[in-house]
Amino acid sequence: MAYPVADLYGEMAFIAAHFHWSSETLLTMEHGERRRWCREISRINRMLGASSDNPFAGI
Repeated sequence: MAYPVADLYGEMAFIAAHFHWSSETLLTMEHGERRRWCREISRINRMLGASSDNPFAGI
């Protein structure tokens, strides 16, 4: 069974918006690796949203 195209493009857009990786890089990535990057980006976003002191300010 193939991975749903809408989900694939959703993951690619999510990662590309944060890391600016190319569509070629994202398309050649294994599904599990793309999902792992999505989880990591989400974790970072939660961490930054939960803290009033942004640890990445000024970077």
